[in-house]
Amino acid sequence: MSEKMKLAILSCSPKCYSSRRLIEAAENRGHEVKVLNTLKFGIDLRQENPDLYYRSKLLSQYDSVLPRIGASITYFGTAVLRQFEQMDVFCANTAAGVTNSRDKLRSLQILSRHKIGIPETTFVRDRKDVLGAIERVGGAPVIIKLLEGTQGVGVVLAESAKVAEAIIETLQSAKQNVLIQKFVAESKGRDVRAFVVGDRVVAAMRRVAQGQEFRSNVHRGGVTEAIELDESYRETAVRAAQIMGLRVAGVDMLEGKDGPQVMEINSSPGLEGIETCTQLDIAGSIVDFISAQVNFSEIDLRQRLTVSRGYGVTEIHIPDGSEFIGRTIGDSGLRDRDINILTLNRGTTVIPNPRTDRQLESGDRLLCFGKLEGMRAMIPEKTRRKLRPKMQDLPPQE
Repeated sequence: MSEKMKLAILSCSPKCYSSRRLIEAAENRGHEVKVLNTLKFGIDLRQENPDLYYRSKLLSQYDSVLPRIGASITYFGTAVLRQFEQMDVFCANTAAGVTNSRDKLRSLQILSRHKIGIPETTFVRDRKDVLGAIERVGGAPVIIKLLEGTQGVGVVLAESAKVAEAIIETLQSAKQNVLIQKFVAESKGRDVRAFVVGDRVVAAMRRVAQGQEFRSNVHRGGVTEAIELDESYRETAVRAAQIMGLRVAGVDMLEGKDGPQVMEINSSPGLEGIETCTQLDIAGSIVDFISAQVNFSEIDLRQRLTVSRGYGVTEIHIPDGSEFIGRTIGDSGLRDRDINILTLNRGTTVIPNPRTDRQLESGDRLLCFGKLEGMRAMIPEKTRRKLRPKMQDLPPQE
């Protein structure tokens, strides 16, 4: 049984459904829990002693924090969350994870380097580049999204390139940044919300838009149904949340013909819609997870490694023809070079703390901690990526 803990929920809405359910779940398990208004904190910074004040009084000791920070107060809310991290309090979601997920462009940029399905997306500022950008994502119709819209606000379906151009011009004149995104026709009016806690999906639902509305958000009148996701959708949701740096997240995916397409990752997902739909105790799953993890506060490697002169963390790739192929980790000689393998990535499989008798294969990626000098010679020179076939006919630009 988990130890009792003192949990703080950062929220400006103590009486909303999600806050009430989380309080109920925590108290039913014997934990002490309080909802603290995110905007009532004061952040004190001094050498070796980061502190927080709440309503002008020194904050008492907490074991863990669950941030439920509204989009309108992201900057101040993540500053408070960072302070808890510096005080070695376990935070269910990190400040970096919340910040990354709030910016649609940034989150897609982060996901785009991984083997995770995302709708083709482009971002331009110059009006002259808009039509070319629309063509690059497959032409009209396209989805136009405000970078910081929520609950379906700021999401428009443009049926033609001319309409898209006019909408984008109007939004940009109002100093709004917008994304142009491929319209996944086969999933029109439907998407999947996977609720991720830790390393598993604890619940999932499909949202279906009604009438002529293409947005499936419940706030737009969408109808929900509980579903059991297959392995590819579960794995995609968990990996997307982890890549973003979130332990509690709502991952929204389109059901594309080639599999799941991650649209958005929500760092403060509401509980009412999915608990009502699935009849599952998701609040309890969140509290149980936090309770089990409370002694493992977030470690910022950049801060810790500055004192380890000449040491660092990097990823080493095992290419075709490498001398390491067929050798076990124990026989690879890496340990003799003062290099320790933290995780082995093979395809989409992640093997933490791999055994010394595991054989290395072509294509393996090793996350290592060790002497930078020893690892430097093992990192291949970066090669220029080949142009995508559909881009090869474009003339070079100045």
